[in-house]
This record gives sequence, structure tokens and C-alpha cells, in this order.
Amino acid sequence: MKNKESIVRQQNARMMAAAAAALGVMLACLVALPPVEQVSANAREAASSAPLDQTKDSITIDYPQQGSIFPPGITPPTFIWRDSSAASKSWRIRLSFGGHAPAVEAVSHGERMKIGPIEPAAVSPTNEPPKLTPQQAESWAWEPTAAMWSVIQQRSKERTATITITGYDQTRHVTSKGESTFLTSKDPVGAPIFYRDVPLMPFEGQNGVIQPLSPSAGRLVHWRLRDITKPTSKVLIETVPTCLNCHSFSADGKTMGIDVDGPANNKGMYAIVPISKHMSIENKDVVRWNLDGQRSTTRVGFMSRVSPDGKYVISTFGPDPTFARSYYTMNFKDYRFLQVFFPTEGILEWYSRADGTRHPLPGADDPFYVQTGGVWSPDGKWIVFARAVAEPPVSPGQKKALAANDPNETQIKYDLYRVPFNDGKGGTPERIVGASENGMSNSFPKVSPDGKWIVFVECRNGEVMRPDSQLYIVPFEGGVARRLRANMSPMNSWHSFSPNGRWLVFSSKARSPYTQMYLTHIDKDGNDSPAIIVDNTTASNRAVNLPEFVNIPGDGIDEIKTPAVEGYGLMNNAMDLEKQGKYAEALEVWKKAVVLEPDDAEIQSDIAANLFLSGHVDEAVEHIRESVRLNPRVAQSHYYLGAFLLEQGHPDQSVPELQEALRLNPRYPSGEATLGEAYMMMGSDAEALEHLQRAIAQNPSQTISLVDAARILSSSRNAALRNGAEAVKLAAQANQLTNGTDPNVLDALGAAYAEAGQFQQALEAANQALKLVEASGNAAQAQLIRNRIGLYQAGEPFRE
Repeated sequence: MKNKESIVRQQNARMMAAAAAALGVMLACLVALPPVEQVSANAREAASSAPLDQTKDSITIDYPQQGSIFPPGITPPTFIWRDSSAASKSWRIRLSFGGHAPAVEAVSHGERMKIGPIEPAAVSPTNEPPKLTPQQAESWAWEPTAAMWSVIQQRSKERTATITITGYDQTRHVTSKGESTFLTSKDPVGAPIFYRDVPLMPFEGQNGVIQPLSPSAGRLVHWRLRDITKPTSKVLIETVPTCLNCHSFSADGKTMGIDVDGPANNKGMYAIVPISKHMSIENKDVVRWNLDGQRSTTRVGFMSRVSPDGKYVISTFGPDPTFARSYYTMNFKDYRFLQVFFPTEGILEWYSRADGTRHPLPGADDPFYVQTGGVWSPDGKWIVFARAVAEPPVSPGQKKALAANDPNETQIKYDLYRVPFNDGKGGTPERIVGASENGMSNSFPKVSPDGKWIVFVECRNGEVMRPDSQLYIVPFEGGVARRLRANMSPMNSWHSFSPNGRWLVFSSKARSPYTQMYLTHIDKDGNDSPAIIVDNTTASNRAVNLPEFVNIPGDGIDEIKTPAVEGYGLMNNAMDLEKQGKYAEALEVWKKAVVLEPDDAEIQSDIAANLFLSGHVDEAVEHIRESVRLNPRVAQSHYYLGAFLLEQGHPDQSVPELQEALRLNPRYPSGEATLGEAYMMMGSDAEALEHLQRAIAQNPSQTISLVDAARILSSSRNAALRNGAEAVKLAAQANQLTNGTDPNVLDALGAAYAEAGQFQQALEAANQALKLVEASGNAAQAQLIRNRIGLYQAGEPFRE
């Protein structure tokens, strides 16, 4: 079974092909909801009669900030303030609106700001429960009732509301006072927000390798949908056996795209799914980015974005399928910023859903640069992206970064560019003035729905979720960039425009290391307002990241099922068993997986490999034929079919399959070697030698190719092909790789020496081969070698 070694090697490579772990992570609300009571007439009268001139201390209202703008219908916020007077025991809260609208009043009896509920499953030795800062611990909090807040919103719509908080001591004398203003916008948010909800639990695995999350904790990741007019978020996806990562939505609200980690942590998969009330990620929805190669490698699409009409996807692809050769990634035990992650090499490519093909985008495909973070303009005519001079992810001798923004990180500063899509033909990239050549790194652009503005992240190094990341806005054509007023510290990132363009959602760690979600209003001139927190998005010790508006009604999605992902869980179990050599047990798991997903070409391919390695070649052929039928674009499936047919003794049938594998993936040394073997079995030595030499050029350590080529060069009946010196060179190379312990290699070396006229060396090699074969008890092979020894003793070379 000559190809068994190759197939075992490729299956093992699949199991080892794990990419870097998930992207950044974030959290939820800190504020408490203290009891509130409407001020009674008597209390209001007593309070109003208190001598205001006795006020000595001040009240600072921290939330909402001066000039904040709330979206209509948002759930009641928690007002937060600090009082410099220790004598204050109660507070009158008065909201006035000017004109003839009556004020709204209430009294708070002193509730401190509190931490929200904790999720026990998200507690680990590598994180800490959230805690109040000293300033937060000194803060007081009040939340209006839903009915009261509804009145406040009606009276403050497009009209400034003044909130005045007055402190009183036990004798009802005024002790302090402060005020701030806000208003309610006429612009609705108009769409729900889809986001990922994760625990921050860095994990140190074998050999000290740190991961953002342990494999066993992957099921703690949730995906939620939030209508800001509702008090809680809806869980759409949870307890999946593998990871889902960056997502995007078409502007028309009809299509979702999301990264899917397949079996063996294969991050080279992307699901494209129609949006509906009841969604399901089926195997038919999953794209394998490495369309032209072996599945034992991982071709990662980074920050993929679905086009406005849902017809295309734009993404970054590195020059090498090996993940670590295109991305700088570093994980830390510090849960607050536990990962640094950005590409240093790569080009933009676009994927067509119509024909399932991927193409470089001219103008964003220069290998001298890294081009990443491509997003579509609302009309689909432009791609805005980040670009920098390409660098290796890690240089020789480079010190390991110990924390985010460590100077030992690979240094890269992106500039923003735009390039026409032009039906995939691209064009000349244009630098965006104001978001480039400013001494900073500019990344993660998002274009406003009216096409007028780009909001992007600016930081010192790398991109997106950095401690110093700030949001800036610049005209689409370029110009003067302005820092958003909504920025807080630390970290502002992962932003998304509402479909009407009037609201921006983003993430920040301003209140807690567990990232939370905020809104800011942006007017037609690009002016924004102070940040408004979206309360109650998750437990206080979990993080909110990747928030994105979806152009659907607030209740437009009720659930997202993941049957494709469940199948990948079974595949992981089966491959773990195969890794241990438990093929029979693995086969039983494969059978369950193929029943669950009969139309999954990958499962059909893997069960075929298991059957082949278990000696059930005929059954293996049936399953691999089905795999090829389901997805004819996978080179490795065609290779398997060719290898299996060859094992059955059908070299003429194997040749077309092996040729197709090489058409799909021209650099496929195993495919070249097996095609060479097929031609040898057919007696076509010239064709065989051509493919074997290609296999050796691509993989000089592939022993089978070295031996087969040496045999043709030494023993072919075609005298024009024989070359004793070259045969000796190849056979000696194979003998060195096997440390002189392989009788087949020694036998080939003996034939090579004989063709070169070196009969004494031929006899030595053949006698060594004979000893090894006799010790193994293979009488038939031993007799063949004795026959060749007789030829060498007579001074004659061996001929096939």
C-alpha cells in the first residue's frame, strides 16, 4: 500500500493545522438600578423651600455626559454622579425642558453604583471579577422607571433637557448641587445589534503556549441580538463545539457572513447564510477558502466582508497558507488585553458566490504591501482598506512581547486607501488624506451609509483593539480627520454604522476591563455626541465584542442553528481517535458524522481516508467518489480517489483524477509522486520520470519519489532514460533519509550502482537489503533480490 504513508501524513497534517485563536473580546454593564421614588408634593415643597444659598459643595454628573444624545426608545439609563459633600443624605433629581413642558422630579435616598451580576462559569484563575474604581465607588446612581423615562424622552426630543441634582442633609438643608444637559434625538436607531459575548479566560496549555480561551471553554461563547428598546438581549447561538469569529452583514439585511472554525481548528472556512427569523448554518453554506489546495493546509480569510448586495465577499489572504507566516499574533495572561493580532503580509481577494471562485483585486494585490480590512462603499463601487509595507510577522532574534503595545511587537503602521471594485477588475489605489501618513496606524475603516464619511481606528501600532485605539472621522474623499467626541479611555473600536447612518455602535473598556457596548449620534455633518452605554448586554464578567447593526426589524432573527458546526465536533472526535491509531473506533464516529451531514464533502473524504487506512479500499472508493461529486474543486479529494484506484490496480482510471488534483493545485508533491507511480504501472517511464522529478523538486525528502525515479533511471527498458550517475545520487539521498534501514531503498541503490558500472557497491547494497528482507521473513522479495545479486556478480545491470 504505497500511498498509505502519504495519506497518513496528510490526515495528521489536518489535525495539526490550527491557526491563531479568536479575535478581540468585550463585556457588559457595571451600573446598579437603585430604587427610585417620585417626589411627593410635601417633599417637593420642603425641598424647594430649602435655602439654596447654603450650597457649599458641588455635584459632578458623570453620566450622561454634558451634551449627550439618547436614541428614542432606549431603555432607561442609570444616572451617575459624585457629591463632594459628606453631609448629603438624599438627592432631589429635577429634569426641566424649557418652554411649557412641565419638569419631572424624583428623589433618591442614596444608592451607590454597583457591579452587575456575575456568571460563575466565566470565573477563572486567569481573570479577576470586575470591581469599581475608586471614583466609581464614590458614585451615586439613580434609574428612572420605564414610565418616567418615557415621559422624559418625549419632552426632551430635539429639546435640551437639564438635569439638576441637589443634595440635602438630614435636616433637609441643601448641601450640594450640580447639573448637566442632554437631549433625545428624533433619529431612531432603527436596527438591532448583533454581537459576540465572551468570557476573558486566557489559558496556558502545553509548553507554556497561551491561548485566549481554553478549548473546553469554547462553549461559553455566545452570539446575541440586541434591540436597544428592549431591556435584554436575545441569545441566538450558544454552546457550539467550535468557534465562530468575525461576522458581517449585507447592507440590504438579507445575508450574513461569519468565520467558522472547522475540524482540527481549521480557520479557513466562512459561512454565507440568508437572514431569516429561523436561520441555520448548513454545510452547503460553508465556503472553504483553500479552494485550490490540500485541506491539510489552512487558507485563512481575514476580516471578510459581505458586499452590500450579498453577491461577493472581500477578504485578506496571506501569501502562504501557513497562518504564522502572514500574521503577527501574541497572547498574554493579562485578561484585560489578552491578545495582539494583525496581518503583516497579504492581499485583498474577492469571492463570487455565483461561481464559487476567488480572485485577487488589482490595486490591492501588491505583494510589496500588506492590504487588509477591506470594506465596501454603500453602492458597492469602492473598497476602502488599510495598507502598509509588508513585513515578516517575526524577525530573527526578535524579543517576545510581554503585553499589548510592548515595543517588542512587530511594528507596523497602516494607511487607509480606496480602490474601485470595478466588477472585480480593480484599479489604481488612492491614498485617503487625513487617514494616512500621520505617524499613526490607521485601520478598520467603516463607510457611512450615505457614502460621505469614513470612521476608522487610529493607534500607535497594529490595529483595532489596542489600549490606545481612538475613533476618527474623515470625509470619504479624504481631508481633515477629526477625533470623535465619543472616545473614552482605554480602547475604542469594533464600530458599525446604523442603516440610517445616524448612530455608531462601538466597544470600549472605559468602565471595565470587560468590554462594553456604546452608541454615539452622528449628524449629517459628521459631528458626534458623548457615548451612551447600552445597558444589560451580558454578565459583568463577560465581554462584548464585534457589535454590528443588522438592517432588519428588532425581532428579525429568533435563532441561528449550527448543524454544520455540530458535524465538525464529531469530526474532531474521529480525528483524535485516528491520531491515536484507533481507526475502528474512529470509523464509528465517522459513520455518525456522515449520517448527520451526508452532503458534507469533507466528511465523505475523511471517512474514505479512514476506510482506506483500515484496508477497506472498495468502500473507501465509494465515499471518495461521493466527496468529489459534492465538491469537485478540492484537490485532495481527487488525489485520494486517484490513489485508491491505483491501490485497486486501475492506474488508467487513477491518472485523470491525479491530473485534476494537479490542475487544482499545481504544487502538490504527493500528487506528482502518485501520478508518476501510475505511469510506471502502465509502462510509461518517460511520463512517470517527469512527474517524479517534479515531486522531488517540490519535496526533496519524499523517499518514495526518490526511489521510483532512481529505479527508472537505472532499470528502464528505455535506454534514453537511463542515467546511472543520477540514479545513484537519488537512491543515496533516499538511503541517507532512511538511515540505511529500508530494504527497498537499498535494493534501488544496488540497481543504481550496477547501472553506473559500480558492481562492488551494487553487491554491498543488495546484500544489506537481502539481510533485512530475510530477517522480516518476506521470502518472495528475498528471492527477487538474490536474482539481482546474481546479475551484479556477472557484471550485468538489472532491467525491469
